[in-house]
Amino acid sequence: MRVREILKAKGSEVSTVRADLTIGALAQRLRDARVGAMVVTGETGLIEGIVSERDVVYAMAEHGAGAASRRVGHIMTAGVITCTPDEAVSDVARTMTHRRIRHMPVTEKGRLVGIVSIGDVLKNRLGEMELEANVLRDVAIAAR
Repeated sequence: MRVREILKAKGSEVSTVRADLTIGALAQRLRDARVGAMVVTGETGLIEGIVSERDVVYAMAEHGAGAASRRVGHIMTAGVITCTPDEAVSDVARTMTHRRIRHMPVTEKGRLVGIVSIGDVLKNRLGEMELEANVLRDVAIAAR
């Protein structure tokens, strides 16, 4: 299965923010959008980074209440790992596990076209395993 199928099922909407937004405003936007991460984009729409709830928590632990007035650009991860719609979900799962990341933007020809979470990937992989188990069970029953 390919990432494209996950995006077809969940949609391709991606919540984005600018690096100059305050962390306090980011926290509100994460809550309102009910997402765990947002892609940081510049004026041209190119990916500059990614920022997650975890980044907000770490900033609060380090800077206290003053973190809310700091900028997203101070806490975002700049080296964003992305995938393409044509990548195998199993490869994306492996990358997310090894790199310990929970959200991966999906790009096509340099353009942001979606985002997948570890939850999306696991849901897909579980569905594949359930289908495989059902097929094997049907083969075993038919072979009797």
